[in-house]
Amino acid sequence: MLVSGAAGGVGSILVQIARRLTGLTVIATASRPETVQWVTQMGAHHVIDHTQPLAGQVHSLGIRPVKYIASLTATARNFAPLVEVLAPQGKLGLIDDPATLDAVPLKRKAASLHWEFMFARSMWQTPDMAEQGRLLNSVSELVDRGELRSTQTQTFSPINVENLKKAHVLAESGKAIGKVTLSGF
Repeated sequence: MLVSGAAGGVGSILVQIARRLTGLTVIATASRPETVQWVTQMGAHHVIDHTQPLAGQVHSLGIRPVKYIASLTATARNFAPLVEVLAPQGKLGLIDDPATLDAVPLKRKAASLHWEFMFARSMWQTPDMAEQGRLLNSVSELVDRGELRSTQTQTFSPINVENLKKAHVLAESGKAIGKVTLSGF
């Protein structure tokens, strides 16, 4: 499994879950020494630099095309290189919101595209709506048992306009590691 955007809040927890709950080899993308260290601590088997061509790096790991890819940020910018390393009949999941996304390049690989939106079940009142709560409870149990660690790395407090702006600037910078939070009124 390749996790693109692995050093962020979602990527940090996904790397841990994939490593601890599946038999998958986890490849994380990171480009700075501190993010490489972070995703390695989270459990990534391998780390590749998303600012360099992905295919050569994946190939140099001796790994066949990647069956599962989670694109957590900058999907529009990274789509072509991600499709290039995706295995035939592979699955590409994303959570961000590209303005447009041409899925046609997935056709020649008969690959599928999946969007995750954690509020979809409740928004649409799907029959499996309670599953979201079950999933979150399972994750909290893993955290309580020490099998997963919190990805919170920085907190701005109290919650006010100034700290909200600081958190937003950090989140938008693309330099945040783990989850940035606000607390206290």
